Amino acid sequence: MSAPRFIQIHSLHAYTAVLLNRDDSGLAKRLPYGGVMRTRVSSQCLKRHWRIEESDPHALAKLDGFVDSFRSRELVTKKVLRPLDGRFPAEVVKALEAEIQKAVYGDKGADRKNRQTLLLGAPEIDWLAAEAVRLAEAAAGDPAEAKAVVTEWAKSVKDNLKVLREQTALPGGLAAALFGRMVTSDPAANLDAPIHVAHAFTVHGEETESDYFTAVDDLWEPGQDHGADTIQETELTSGLFYGYVVVDLPLLIKNCGDDAALAGRVVEHLVHLVAEVSPGAKLGSTAPYGRAGLMLIEAGDRQPRSLAGAFRTALSGSDLDQAITALDDELGRMDRAYETGEARCHLSLGVALAAGGEQGSLRTIASWAGERVVDAAPEAAA
Repeated sequence: MSAPRFIQIHSLHAYTAVLLNRDDSGLAKRLPYGGVMRTRVSSQCLKRHWRIEESDPHALAKLDGFVDSFRSRELVTKKVLRPLDGRFPAEVVKALEAEIQKAVYGDKGADRKNRQTLLLGAPEIDWLAAEAVRLAEAAAGDPAEAKAVVTEWAKSVKDNLKVLREQTALPGGLAAALFGRMVTSDPAANLDAPIHVAHAFTVHGEETESDYFTAVDDLWEPGQDHGADTIQETELTSGLFYGYVVVDLPLLIKNCGDDAALAGRVVEHLVHLVAEVSPGAKLGSTAPYGRAGLMLIEAGDRQPRSLAGAFRTALSGSDLDQAITALDDELGRMDRAYETGEARCHLSLGVALAAGGEQGSLRTIASWAGERVVDAAPEAAA
């Protein structure tokens, strides 16, 4: 096999009595597939939990080379202008705000309700904050002068940000380098995502229960009304979820400032996060914590393909061995038909995956995946 272009990560996770990802009505997200309704966890939900995880030893924030990012409609208000409070007259800060908001969020960005949520990296925010200080100092306490200097500044701000991004390894932070970003007010700042995440779904039909619950009054006394203080319902689901992630290695290395060693550490940590970080809400009432029962890692130079076809016919239940066998059968059919020759390794808490290469621990397969990134760009890692 030539140098790999893609890492593919397939996983099976089991959860019981949880509500991992809700829709706008508060019910579990769903997906019809193969004529059967499944429980679903959106790719946005999965990526957010991997991105913001802080306590896990393999959190992205603990990577050597990590650069922070912030996603908000209030980046200018809270990260750029708020540090000016108390240092400069409020009228001067107010005079600066509209042009800086428009520079970041577009022509209609002065009004919060017209802004889109944007992701900016710490280098970009630090530069904007330093520019705001410089402009406020140049105004010398005069709001009219502040308006004049910021209007002139706005004429070249996109060009200056472009130069900053060209001279900085991770201008948008690591989150933008991994999951991409779209900046409608400045298309030059857009980044394609090298990590592609599918929506996870149960390998069997949905298993749900409407949970009726009340709040009990601890100070109730005999003779008082027995009515509960609170009566509510919530949906709980159980299931075995198939998850699928693809990493475009050349694009990941490029987005990491051509640092193949950093990209390798990213992939190694990502394998750990996929296996160990649960996409759960309702932590206090459902403890939605689980680890993967199966992790299959593939490295290859051909277009990736999901193995979701293994579960087009819904399984009869959430048995891990049955799901692994179905996945193994699908993998075998793919190999015989397409002969794409991916290198593989896997972790299994059930039966071994016959077509899945060597079996190992999570640490072993994560390290193997990280090494494949270096294989993809040996000259960049040197």
